[in-house]
Amino acid sequence: MSHGRARRMSGEEQIGDAAGKGGRLMDWVFRNLAGPSQATGAVQGGSRQAREAWKQDLERRKQWSREQRERKRAEREARRAAR
Repeated sequence: MSHGRARRMSGEEQIGDAAGKGGRLMDWVFRNLAGPSQATGAVQGGSRQAREAWKQDLERRKQWSREQRERKRAEREARRAAR
């Protein structure tokens, strides 16, 4: 390992670190002015019918998961009882 590479890995040499990232200024602009996108109210933003359909779908998925866990638990107990 060369001495120069060790310096880059330790963080002493910062010259090429921001290459392709826009540098410090663009980083600050993004964090403070543009910022990441927001998804607040994504579900609430739809129609009442869409919200109800989403809730029903979620409940069906939860019910399916509960049924699968119960089925697997019953299979495990049956295997233990067969031993």
